[in-house]
Amino acid sequence: MLSKIYSSAVVGIEAKLIEIEVDVERGLPAINIVGLPDTAVKESKDRVKSAIKNSGFEFPNRKITINLAPADVKKEGAGFDLPIALGILSATEQIKNKEKLASYMFIGELALNGMLRNSKGVLPIAIFTKERKHSLIVPYQNRFEAGVIEGLKVYPIKNLTQCVKFLNDEEEISPVHFDLEEIFKKARSYAVDFSEVRGQHHIKRALEVGIAGGHNMIMIGPPGAGKTMLARRLATIMPDITLEESIETTKIHSVSGLIAPNSPLVAIRPFRSPHHTTSDIALVGGGQYPHPGEISLAHNGVLFLDELPEFNRNVLEALRQPLEDGEINISRASGSLSYPARFTLVCAMNPCPCGFFTHPEKECKCTPYQIQKYRSKISGPLLDRIDIHIEVPPLKFVEVSDSKDSEESKDIRQRINRARGEQFKRFQHKKYYCNAFMSNKDINAYCNVEEEGKNLLKQAMAKLGLSARAYHKILKVSRTIADLEGEDRIKSSHIAEAIQYRVLDRNLEL
Repeated sequence: MLSKIYSSAVVGIEAKLIEIEVDVERGLPAINIVGLPDTAVKESKDRVKSAIKNSGFEFPNRKITINLAPADVKKEGAGFDLPIALGILSATEQIKNKEKLASYMFIGELALNGMLRNSKGVLPIAIFTKERKHSLIVPYQNRFEAGVIEGLKVYPIKNLTQCVKFLNDEEEISPVHFDLEEIFKKARSYAVDFSEVRGQHHIKRALEVGIAGGHNMIMIGPPGAGKTMLARRLATIMPDITLEESIETTKIHSVSGLIAPNSPLVAIRPFRSPHHTTSDIALVGGGQYPHPGEISLAHNGVLFLDELPEFNRNVLEALRQPLEDGEINISRASGSLSYPARFTLVCAMNPCPCGFFTHPEKECKCTPYQIQKYRSKISGPLLDRIDIHIEVPPLKFVEVSDSKDSEESKDIRQRINRARGEQFKRFQHKKYYCNAFMSNKDINAYCNVEEEGKNLLKQAMAKLGLSARAYHKILKVSRTIADLEGEDRIKSSHIAEAIQYRVLDRNLEL
């Protein structure tokens, strides 16, 4: 007796078809699973056996062979429990409607009592199922995640018994679907706001410029100046995420098992802040069975690295390729995977080991050698990829005690949305969407500077010793400042402001 069930495995962030073939024949009672299963899949035979018995069905006392095809694709996780159980029940004629069975794809982990638990990677599987023009049966907890795909019939089930009754036409289950606009409306709420930050108006302006153009940024200042507080509010001023970006970001979070049951889509741009003790694999992804790292989880959002010099040198150097390419390529003996990693890098650091080198009142106890060693932990090639350097001074009492309301995040976000709209039209035929990724050719085409601005930039390069690299960075940032003000040409005021955001290039003491 032979049966075939359709399921899916996630490789990277894309789903692949898995055919589960179950053969029940005479012989010594045994269950063999073949087709490159991992430990979780191998252990499914015990979960499936108990789930079938405890759901009131008959488990065959025969030799059972389960093949997961194609055999060269690694099968991971417990999501194959449900299709394996249904394959056994179909092979033993306890599920009679074989034609109906063939029109569905199944995923779900079984508990020993036959209840279904939620599974990872449901969103990419749902997208793949729609492409195959099948319907999808998922655990009840995953109904929100799968139900957001337009045009796909998703049937949520709570246990094995309910699923078998549905396939045998003994019980009706209505497909689910959810209103994307309503989901976005509910999810787009923030626990923090820029209006909560007192003072630091020039820092807020620099961050607004950085987010508007997608520029990588670094903040340098003593402890308590507000660097972390400002960074944690960056997600509230980022441009509204589009549906395409939301689905792409949600796929990554779904594969990582980070989707909340009541939040099927990532409707606000992600903000990731790994600890400085994190490893290079945790940051960029990888492992024996490759999984997304922090840079991929920050895709379409912000990656914040606090206390930047405290990160291991090899961890920081691993950022260079994804910052340039917008993706991370992970190669293993079994094959290569690519994860998207287009994020805005925001860093924060103290000016010296003790943190008080630039403090107007507290004395720094670090030697020049200690300061130099501390700063040299950040390599030149990494700094090359950071467009905006901001000095964050300590707050004065008058600023901290000021009771006036600051500008809210939504007002800043409106300006950034308008600026990003201009950039989207400008780069609509290219692979990128904001000024930070302009090539030298694009800079020549889109950075039209007025004569007075050219003279100012020439003087700045001569007096401050700015490099050619800094010259192009200044033009990119100036283009963003002009976009925020709705100007086609770059004026001298835009150049002057952009020069202020190159602290580390001025050969000045911070």
